[in-house]
Amino acid sequence: MILTKLDFMMLKKHISGKELAERIGITPANLSILKTGKAKGIRFSTLNKLCQVLECQPGDLFEYESDE
Repeated sequence: MILTKLDFMMLKKHISGKELAERIGITPANLSILKTGKAKGIRFSTLNKLCQVLECQPGDLFEYESDE
């Protein structure tokens, strides 16, 4: 299972969901889907923008946890 650490990174960088959504070019509703882990996938272009705005690596945003 892939877990998201997007909330943690947003807190660390002091950025609101509304501001982040605007800066990466997605709706706040779609950002919420990413944050809650309900997304089925993410475009590389969106991941790239997240990393640019949050000044991080993809591994800082997501974590793998075994389903066992």
